[in-house]
Amino acid sequence: MTALVDAAVLNAAPGRLEIEKLRLDVPGPDEVLVRVVSAGLCHSDLHEIDGTFASEPPIVLGHEASGVVEAAGANVVGLRVGDHVVTCLSVFCGRCRYCTGGRLTLCENRSRLSHQRPGPRLVNAAGRPVRPTAGIGAFAQAMVVHQNALVRIPSDMPMAPASILGCAVTTGLGAVFRGARVEPGSSVVVIGTGGIGTAAIQGARIAGATQIIAVDLIPEKLKAAERFGATHALHAGESDPVEAVREITGGGADFAFEAVGRSTTVEQAFAMLRPGGLATVVGMVPEHTPIRVSGPELFLQEKRLQGSFMGSNQFKTDIPRYVDLYLQGRLLLDDMVSEHVTLAGINEGFELLAQGRATRVVADIGEI
Repeated sequence: MTALVDAAVLNAAPGRLEIEKLRLDVPGPDEVLVRVVSAGLCHSDLHEIDGTFASEPPIVLGHEASGVVEAAGANVVGLRVGDHVVTCLSVFCGRCRYCTGGRLTLCENRSRLSHQRPGPRLVNAAGRPVRPTAGIGAFAQAMVVHQNALVRIPSDMPMAPASILGCAVTTGLGAVFRGARVEPGSSVVVIGTGGIGTAAIQGARIAGATQIIAVDLIPEKLKAAERFGATHALHAGESDPVEAVREITGGGADFAFEAVGRSTTVEQAFAMLRPGGLATVVGMVPEHTPIRVSGPELFLQEKRLQGSFMGSNQFKTDIPRYVDLYLQGRLLLDDMVSEHVTLAGINEGFELLAQGRATRVVADIGEI
């Protein structure tokens, strides 16, 4: 039986989210009905709201969330009613050449999974289908998602910090652990200390990096970065960050992570490297944005530049490991959640995010 749920809907972009009653369909054979408890607010959501990234309204945004399983389809394996779960937008088919090769974030059938069901998951009062972003749509009281977009977490994992595991944390930690494979004793620079950058800083600390340099324009975020493991904090507006990194590291960093999504900061990340160093782009650089790097540095100094989508994750195994790190006190998720809002106050949460002073904002939507 379908149900009515409150959801934050983007009806036009740029625009604001509007709380509406939507009709939520029952889960199909491969789908799971999840009652949402907490949902993280991500910059990619903000970019759809402000029109930076093209979207297709009406749409329910939100892709990192925690919740409780309410019902499961006939083909669902490993998830039962009452389980606590986390969503991840890198849903995978499990059958294509990328999935079978272990590169789930490159799944070539991801977009098809949502089209396999006979009808829309969400419908508004006018009878118009409302698209759930990434097949999730977490800014709602409940959601119906494909089983391959969920992972079970232990019941003693708090829901608010758990909600940011599926995007910000997985992206930042995965870029360090899977994408770059940072080694103990390395020097690391992270440009941009929002949710993803903060996760990358913690990943570098956990991996054993001895120099972790945080670069940002906001003093409060730089101070917070030191709490998460940064050994140095550079204000990018007060000096040349490239020269400062070279001076601190004695010639350049072993690894650089760009978590802003701009061509200038990508180019800076590459320039900050020592010969043989690796720069990883984690930020969402807009389409058709040119990036220029030095040819001699690329081939004579063997510097490398790579992308990392969603931390190149294998989230079904990665997220339970990150939960263990949190429960051991090694991964500081509570400190990453700098603000809480309600579903009704979600626009205020995005205003905080737009100001650049919030590490991560979480919407508290339901109860366990």
